[in-house]
Amino acid sequence: MICWLKQTRWTLIGIVLAGLVTYARALDPHRLPSQYVREQWTTETRFPGGVVNGIAQTTDGYLWIGTDRGLIRFDGFNFRPVSLTSIANASNVSILQLLTDAGGKLWIRPQGADLVRQKDGKFESVRYGPNAITALSKDNHDGVLVSDIEQGTFRFVADRVQKLGPASPPVISLAETADGKIWMGTLGDGLFLLRGERASQVNPGSPNRKINCLLAIGSDELWVGTDTGLYRGNGKDFRRVELPSFLGIVQVLSLLRDRDSNMWVGTTRGLLRINGKGISFSEENELRGDGGINALFEDREGNLWIGGARGLGRIRDSAFVTFSSVSDRRFEHNGPVYVDPEGRTWFAPTQGGLYVLRNGRVQAVTSIPPNEVVYSISGWADVVWAGRQRGGLTRLQFRNGAIASQSYTKANGLAQNSAYAVYESRDGSAWAGTLNGGVSKFKDGHFTTYTTIDGLASNAVSSILETRDGAMWFATPGGLSSFSNGQWRTYTTVEGLPSPEVNCLFEDSSGTLWGGTSAGLAFFASNRFQVPHESPDVLREQVVGMAEDKSGRFWIATSDRVLRVPRDKLLSGVVKAIDVREYGQADGLKSTEGVKRSRSVVSDSAGRIWFSLSSGLSVVNPSQTDDNSVPALPHIEAITADNNAANLAASVRIPPSPRRVTFEYTGLSLAVPGRIQFRYFLEGFDSSWSQPVAAREAVYTNLGPGSYRFRLVASNSEGLWNGPETAIALNVAPAYYQTYWFRLLLVAAFLAVLWGLYQLRLRQLAREFNVRLEERVSERTRIARELHDTLLQSFHGLLLKFQATAYLLPKRPEEALKTLESTIDQAMTAITEGRDAVQGLRSSTTVTNDLACAITTLGTELAGSESNPNAAKFHVEVEGTPRDLHPILRDEIYRIAGEALRNAFKHAEAKRIEVEIRYDERQLRLRVRDDGKGIDAKHLNEDGRPGHFGLRGMRERAKLMGGKLAVWSELDSGTEVELRISASRAYETSRVRRRWWLAEKLSGEDTEMKS
Repeated sequence: MICWLKQTRWTLIGIVLAGLVTYARALDPHRLPSQYVREQWTTETRFPGGVVNGIAQTTDGYLWIGTDRGLIRFDGFNFRPVSLTSIANASNVSILQLLTDAGGKLWIRPQGADLVRQKDGKFESVRYGPNAITALSKDNHDGVLVSDIEQGTFRFVADRVQKLGPASPPVISLAETADGKIWMGTLGDGLFLLRGERASQVNPGSPNRKINCLLAIGSDELWVGTDTGLYRGNGKDFRRVELPSFLGIVQVLSLLRDRDSNMWVGTTRGLLRINGKGISFSEENELRGDGGINALFEDREGNLWIGGARGLGRIRDSAFVTFSSVSDRRFEHNGPVYVDPEGRTWFAPTQGGLYVLRNGRVQAVTSIPPNEVVYSISGWADVVWAGRQRGGLTRLQFRNGAIASQSYTKANGLAQNSAYAVYESRDGSAWAGTLNGGVSKFKDGHFTTYTTIDGLASNAVSSILETRDGAMWFATPGGLSSFSNGQWRTYTTVEGLPSPEVNCLFEDSSGTLWGGTSAGLAFFASNRFQVPHESPDVLREQVVGMAEDKSGRFWIATSDRVLRVPRDKLLSGVVKAIDVREYGQADGLKSTEGVKRSRSVVSDSAGRIWFSLSSGLSVVNPSQTDDNSVPALPHIEAITADNNAANLAASVRIPPSPRRVTFEYTGLSLAVPGRIQFRYFLEGFDSSWSQPVAAREAVYTNLGPGSYRFRLVASNSEGLWNGPETAIALNVAPAYYQTYWFRLLLVAAFLAVLWGLYQLRLRQLAREFNVRLEERVSERTRIARELHDTLLQSFHGLLLKFQATAYLLPKRPEEALKTLESTIDQAMTAITEGRDAVQGLRSSTTVTNDLACAITTLGTELAGSESNPNAAKFHVEVEGTPRDLHPILRDEIYRIAGEALRNAFKHAEAKRIEVEIRYDERQLRLRVRDDGKGIDAKHLNEDGRPGHFGLRGMRERAKLMGGKLAVWSELDSGTEVELRISASRAYETSRVRRRWWLAEKLSGEDTEMKS
C-alpha cells in the first residue's frame, strides 16, 4: 500500500529546460466521471503485468511504473521493462515506490534493497549506512524524505544527506507541510509529527492506527488515508471525511490533489473524486481486480494515471464534453439543438420529446409529448419556436420558472403540420419551412405561405436564415432561394453551388453567407457562390451544420466527421490538409456522425460550440483548444545497422558498408500518443525535412561513409509543432576501398597506367615511323641496286658501243652498221630491264586488296615479257579462306613475292613456276617454287652473290615485318622461297588472341635460312 506526496502546483522542469512556457490543464472539476476520456492497459492490452505500486515521470517525458515484477518505462505507446542489473541487490525485484525530485532525478525504492537513483541516464545505489527503507516522499526543499526503520528519518538534497530524526516505529507514509512540519504515518502506531529531532504522536481521530497515505496541502491542511476511511486535519484537529454510504468502511490507499484542486482518493473499492461539486465515484473494476487503487499520479499534461492490482489506467480531459446515454438515455440519439440567451440548451432526441439542459440537469418540456419528434428549434430573446413532425409550430416561453406554450397547425393557416425548419426574424416574424408544403410566415397572428409557384426553389425547406441586409434565405433540395423586397431569386449549381441540395445555412461574423451542401461548403460573394478551389476531400463531403467561434474558426459537422477550419483559409480558396483539424473519440466525442437537421451545430453566448451528433450531445470550448498545449518531447531511442544496435551513450559509429540503418524514435505526449507525428532530417544525406509521418522509425539504405546528424521533431496530440528538436551525430566508417588513401592509390595507379600507355604509344609511333623510314630506305637501296646491276650497266655498255660505232663509221661502214644493229638490240634489252625495275616499284594496292590476284597479275605480266625466254608456265594456288591483310604488310609481302618471281623468270631458266598462298588460323604462308637451274649454295648466305642485293633485300623486308624467310635451293634442282608471318600481324582482324602476337614479338626470332 503506497502513497506519495503531491505538491499543490507542479513545475514542469522538462519544458523549462526546453525553453517553453506552457500551461497544462488538469481534469475539469465540472465534468461527470463518465465525461472524462479513459484508457486502460492490462495484461490483455499490452501491459507487461504486475501490481502497480508507484508511478512517476522524469523531465524527458517518460512515464515510469513500479510493479511487483520490476520497473517499466512507458512512452504512451510501448511498455519497456527496465532492468536494474547495474545494482547488484536490486535486479528484478519488486518496486514499492517511485518519485522524481526537483532536479528531475528518478528515485526508486526496491523491496529489500538499497535506495536507487537515476542520474545522468544511469542507475546508482544511494547509501548512507545500513538501511531498511520503509517510506519515501518529496519534501519542500527540492529534496527527498526517507524513513529507515533502523536509522531514522533523512533528507536528501542533491548529494547531501541530513538526518532529521531518530528511529521510530515502522513508517509507511511521509508528508511535509509548507511550514516544514514532517508528518509520519506508521504501520500500526498511528500518526506522528516530527519537529526538530523529536517525534510526537498525534491522534487523527481514526480508530485504526495504520496510516496508509498522507497528503499535505499548504501549511495547515493534512489528509490522512487509513484502513477505516479518510480523515482531514486543519493543523488543530482532524475530522472524518464522509464518503458515500454504499462504500461502507473502506481502505484508503493513495491520495492526490490535481492542478484544479480536485482531490483524488484511491481505495480498495475504486476511485473517488472530491471537489466543490461533491463526491464522485467510479469502481475501476478492470484495474483494481481483487485489490485496490495503489498509486495516483498527475503528469505534465494534466492526465491522471491510476495504478491498480491488474494494470495501469489514464483519465484525462478532452476538447469535447459529451452528454451521452451513459448518464442519461435521452442523449442517445439527437436531433436539433438550440442555446437561448440565458444559456439553456434545448435539444430534441430523434425518438421524440423536447428537453432543456442547464447546469448538468435535464428538464422535459411537458407541452410536447415524449413521442412527438421535434424537427427544428429556434428562437429570439426569451421565445423559443419548435417545429414538430405532426404538431405544427409551437411557441415556448419561460415564465416564472415554468414553460408556457402555444401551438399553430394547418387549421391556423400553417402550410403543413410537419414543420421541418423554423426561424424567427428580427421583425418578430416566425418562419416555418415544411416537409413538402413550402414555407409559411407567421406575423400579427396570420400565416402567409410561399411555394414554388411564388419562386421558391422547392417546397421541401431544410433550413432558414435572415442575413444582415434583411434578406431571407431558404435552403432546399433543389437549390437556395432568397426573398428580399418582395422578390424571389434561386441559386443552383449554375450560380456556383457545388450541389443543389443545401442542408444548412450560416452567416459569419463578417456578414458572409455560407451554405452547407451535399458536396461541401460554399460562400456567397460577388453575387454568386464560390467554393475553395483547393481543399482536402473531407471538406467536399456532405455538410450538415456549422458555426464560428470567437477566433474566426469554423466548426463543421459532416455526415461522418467533426472538423475545425480557419475561416480565412476557406475564403482564400486554398485549404491545406494541415489547416483542417479533425476530432474523434479521443477528443471526447462518442460519435462523429452529424445529424441532418435545420440546426445541428450552434454557438452560445459564452463562445462554446454545441454539436448534435448521432450518439450524444457534445460541447467544446474553443478557447481551451488554443495553440498553447504541452509540446511533445522527441527522443531517439535506438540506432541499428543491419540489425546490430549501436551504443548511443558514446559517439555513434556505424561499421563500413551498412545496407540498412534504422533510427527508432518516439515522442513523449501521453495524452493521445497515437496522434503524434514526426519529421526528421538526416544531415549529410537528405536535402530537406521529411513529410509528417506517424511511423516511429526511419530507415536509410546504403549510406556512404562520412559524418551524419539525425534531427527529429514531433507534434503533440493537437497537431502542434511547438516542441524542441533532438538530434544525434553518427559516423559511418569507410571500407578500405572507400578510404582516402585507397582513393589516392587508385588515382596514382591510374596516372601511372596513363603514363605507361602514353609511353607505349610513343614507342609504337616511333616504331611505325622507323618501319616506314626503313621501308623507304630499303626501297631506295633496292632501286639503286637494280639501277646499278641492270639499267646503268646496260647504258654504260651502250655508250661504249656507240663510241666504237663512231670510230668504225668513217673507215668501215659495213662493220659499223653491224655494230649499230647490235647496239640497238642491246638498247632494247636495256629498255626491258628498265621496265622490270619500274614493275618492282609497283604497290599491290594499285591492283587489288587480294594478294593472290595481285601476284597472279604480276606473274602473268612476267610470263608474257621478254624476261621469260624459256616460256615457263606460271600457276598460283590458294589454300584456306582469304583474309584481309594489314596494308603495310600486304605491300611488303607483295614486294618479296615480286622479287622472287622476277628472279625465277629472269635467271632460273625454269619450265614451271608456282606460287602457293596458305591462310591458316595461326599464320600466313607464302611459297614461290621453280624447277630451274638453282642457286649455288655458297650464294645462299646472308650476303648473297657479290654485287647483287635481291636475297638480302627480301630478308630485310621479312625481318622488318616480324616474319620468317627461308630459301631452299640446289644446282639443277630448282629453288623454293618460303615466307611465314603470324596471323596477329598479317591479318587485319585476327581471331587469335593478342598474347600470341606478344609472345612472338618478345621472341625476336629472325628469319630462318635452310638449304
